[in-house]
Order: sequence, then C-alpha cells, then structure tokens
Amino acid sequence: MVDSLGDSLDRALEGAFTRRIPQSAQAQMKYLVKQLKGTKAAAQALGISQRTVERYVAGKLKRPRRDLRDRIEREVKKRWQPQIRAKARKKAASTGGLVVSTRARFGFTAASGTTDDARIRDITQALPPEWADRLFTAREQGANERQLQQIAADGLAQMYFRANNSRAHGLGVEFTDVERIDIQL
Repeated sequence: MVDSLGDSLDRALEGAFTRRIPQSAQAQMKYLVKQLKGTKAAAQALGISQRTVERYVAGKLKRPRRDLRDRIEREVKKRWQPQIRAKARKKAASTGGLVVSTRARFGFTAASGTTDDARIRDITQALPPEWADRLFTAREQGANERQLQQIAADGLAQMYFRANNSRAHGLGVEFTDVERIDIQL
C-alpha cells in the first residue's frame, strides 16, 4: 500500500504528542464518546451500532476486529491532544518548516525544446514554513491527495529543482507515481 501525503502530514503532527493515546478498546471508546458527546455520535463516526459502542464502553466487548480497531484508533488520533497538534502545526507554518522525503516519479516541462523525461527519484528536501502552511491549510480544508501532491510538487520544484528560484526559471515539475512519502516537522 502506498502511503498518502495526507496520512504523512497527520503522522508528522502525531509525532508532537506528549502522551500516548489510550491503549485498550474500552479506553479508546470512552474517549471517543466523551469527545463526540455521546454514544450515538461515536457509533456514526465509526460506522457501527450505538449498542456496540455501549458494550465497548461497559467493557463487555474487548477485542474489536481489525478494521474496527483501525477505525477506532484513527478517530482517536484525529482528536487526541488538539492543542499540542495546533502548536506543532503553527511552529511548522511560522518558523520550522518541514522536511519531505519521497521516492516518486518526477518529470519536467520547461521552455520549448528543453524537456526531460520523467524518472523515479529519491529526494529529501527541507521546505520553508510557507509550504508547510499551504499543505496544512489545504489538508484542513479537505483537499484531495492530488491537490496535496501538487502543493508538495510546487514546493519541491522551488526548493530542490530551482534552488529557491535562483536557477531554472520557468521549470515545471510533475510529481506522480509516489512510492513513498514521509514528512517530518
């Protein structure tokens, strides 16, 4: 399974957590019920019945099947330590920036007659805070994977291929066939 840019952004923010998420299914379910203000909302978020949520909260059910366990964990992580998450995002978007490490196909378009065929490249590049801000803002506004990839491609084009716009002016970069992507704050 190829990792998505959105998931990588979420993981980068999770790296800032100061405490582990609840470990047992019961503790995770109690946390979700509290955050979502009720068993009905938790059931809807997880795609299960309200009665099933109540059984996990009461401790009558203890081991969810794999797909449910993954959904519960994803929903808990999405809501866990929102202030810490916001602080890490603000730091990346104002002073820290982020580092993108990827293995993907990059192709170029430039002035007529000067094209380069796309090829797989391994690139690790620091992106300044404005690119971090663009990525996180787009993620929050519900951008799809293709849109996030385009923002990352523009950032990599500017910082890696055009050396912060000091060379190769007008070079367009295509970012496709992502095999691996990892983002660090």
